[in-house]
Amino acid sequence: MSAPIVKLFTQPNFAWTDIRKEEEAHPRHYLAHLILLALIPAVCLFIGTTYVGWSLAENETVRLSHRSALHLCALLYLCTLAGVAVMGVFIRWMSRTFDSRPTLNQCIGFAAYTVTPFFLAGIAGLYPSRWLAILVLAAASAYSTFLLFVGLPTFMHERKEQGVLNAVCVWGVGLLVLVTILVSMILLWFNVLTPEYLRATVTQ
Repeated sequence: MSAPIVKLFTQPNFAWTDIRKEEEAHPRHYLAHLILLALIPAVCLFIGTTYVGWSLAENETVRLSHRSALHLCALLYLCTLAGVAVMGVFIRWMSRTFDSRPTLNQCIGFAAYTVTPFFLAGIAGLYPSRWLAILVLAAASAYSTFLLFVGLPTFMHERKEQGVLNAVCVWGVGLLVLVTILVSMILLWFNVLTPEYLRATVTQ
């Protein structure tokens, strides 16, 4: 699993060719990648919100209770898996315009590898900070976009011009899915599960 990840960041063009071959030989090859890497943001966020915390005012640290953090991270993990699956279904639906018809598993696998930068960006959850999160997510978004535009023509065996057009469509739907799922997750967590905050005063 580690070889494709490294190649996605060092040789993305070759990585997509290798990933396509693996997916053709083993239709569910992406599952280990998706299930394990999707744990990174959830686990890191749990540690960051329960043990590190964040500051809203001077000399005060805010943390989540273990129960509330577990609810949040479980929702994040499930929503991540659901979001990747939805994107895979959409790519499969779009594939009627592709030169080759990829299977649903191959489309979900493509989506899973495309969002790899977001999985790795989840490490920033160890230190909850608004500005750190913005910077890391911006970098992850930029590189995921690059992987999408480079990978779609290669993975789907498309002409470059057609691949760029389809990549724009996938990018737009991906943004919509991301916002919808995250907003729904936060509303469910905040209004239904009722988070419990623990505030501690920092003495100097």
